[in-house]
Amino acid sequence: MIEQMFSILRSHPELALFLALGIGYAVGKITIAGVTIGAVTGCLLAGVLIGQTGAVLSNDVKQAFFLLFLFAIGYRTGPQFFQSLNADALPQIAVTVTLCVVALGVAIVLSIFFGFDLGTAAGVLAGGATESATVGVAIDTFRKTAPTPEAASQFESAIATGFAVAYLVGVVSAILVQSQLAPRMFGRSLKEACAELEAELNITPHDAGNSARREIEARAFVVGDNLVGLTVQEAEARVPERQKAYIEQIRRGSEIITPAPKERLYAGDVIAVAGLRGFLVEYADRIGTEIDDRELLDIPVEVLDVVVTNKEVAGQRLWQLNQRPEARSVFLRGILRAGQTIPIFPGLTVRRGDVMSIAGARRHVEDAAALLGYADRETTATDMVFVGVFIFLGGLIGIPALKLGALEIGLGVAVGVLIAGLVAGWLRSTRRTFGFVPEATLWFFDSVGLCAFIACVGISAGPSFVAGLIQSGPALVVASALICVMSHVSALALGRWVFRMNEGVLAGTCCGAGTSAPALAAVQEAAGSQVPTLGYGLGYAIGNVLLALWGAVLVTVLGG
Repeated sequence: MIEQMFSILRSHPELALFLALGIGYAVGKITIAGVTIGAVTGCLLAGVLIGQTGAVLSNDVKQAFFLLFLFAIGYRTGPQFFQSLNADALPQIAVTVTLCVVALGVAIVLSIFFGFDLGTAAGVLAGGATESATVGVAIDTFRKTAPTPEAASQFESAIATGFAVAYLVGVVSAILVQSQLAPRMFGRSLKEACAELEAELNITPHDAGNSARREIEARAFVVGDNLVGLTVQEAEARVPERQKAYIEQIRRGSEIITPAPKERLYAGDVIAVAGLRGFLVEYADRIGTEIDDRELLDIPVEVLDVVVTNKEVAGQRLWQLNQRPEARSVFLRGILRAGQTIPIFPGLTVRRGDVMSIAGARRHVEDAAALLGYADRETTATDMVFVGVFIFLGGLIGIPALKLGALEIGLGVAVGVLIAGLVAGWLRSTRRTFGFVPEATLWFFDSVGLCAFIACVGISAGPSFVAGLIQSGPALVVASALICVMSHVSALALGRWVFRMNEGVLAGTCCGAGTSAPALAAVQEAAGSQVPTLGYGLGYAIGNVLLALWGAVLVTVLGG
């Protein structure tokens, strides 16, 4: 029975790939000592296991999935990457570059010290720096100069062995450094540091969980004597700072009107007031007598995610946007940056690529969306012409190489596609008429593209994986831990002692630079705050690019 199954997998390797994905995603959900194994590690281990059957997958299949992954991370981070190239972001850029450069330097030195072969060295760098893309770029770079197909196969086996061990060690090390060691370095807890910044920036704690409580609602009031004679604009001006409430409609006799700002309020008017629930409850007696008027309150409303693309909006702070006419009667529910929810406060600078969730009367929401950028409405349509052409063009950019004797220097197809993804994401943020890729499609490209590629690497490495692990296991653990710890500590020291960055934002920047979402989650849990996410997006955008490029750099340096 077992031999029959092995025979099926050898005859139909495409089934072996999907079996590896299924097992890998299941294994990835397992949590050990508070650390989740993750789908990437799970799929690599599943691939190694299935590789023992002798199944062989085409390199073209592996490369196709990897290019989808590279395009996705470029597309996601493109707007943030290009916008970060300014003087204001210098501290975060310096911290990110320091972490990445130290990781590369330590990996090269330790690889020479321990005598790692080239594939193991690349795997240790990828795992210790917790950047999966490094694996693919290193494989792509080595394949161009591999003397024989057997050498390329041995390189992939070694890189899989190194990465499998180093990635887990790297994730755990990053979590411990950022959540445990950093507070001891700086003499106070993350909770204290984040609380200080929250007070300084007037950040209101945000609960992202589901709740029966409605934060925004509309209520009907018979106008109180203190508001009679005022214009709508004057009445709304009495709303306290950091509260929001607007008069959406007025019932005057049997007529319901949509008021202009200069419309006056008269005795007997019934007004529909939309606002924050806390304000409407606390100040109800100052507005008037509350009644139930179903017809008056029947206001078309909309909750909409809007991607910021307008260059006139990007770079402005929330308090400045709040003064725009389009912001009237529009409520900000949350902001996503690089896939992470960030805290909201008046001084927050809005960036291209931010996804702002807004709510309010439909006519106002549509006006605000037109000002900010484009509405990210739910759809299943992906602009595959855009995706296909940019991956193709990126590959073409990466093919040319400069030959210096036996050495061939060039970007490579993988790096070319990554750059194409960055440009594609940036273009989409500035020209919203084309290139739409829904979040669900991006998840598939990102998660499944990477995991399928890693599973293919594991299947190829299967037969020699165990031997390589036995030979280099202890050295892999030590090397990957040192790469992670030394790179993160160097970045922390620069950020805090040179640039005087807040420890919470600094921790988020380091987690982004190492593209480590598990470390960010641990930091947020230790801090009890979303402040670390303020630094994550920029570090993630730059770190993804640099650490991916390091795969080519390491192979060129050590292989030359």
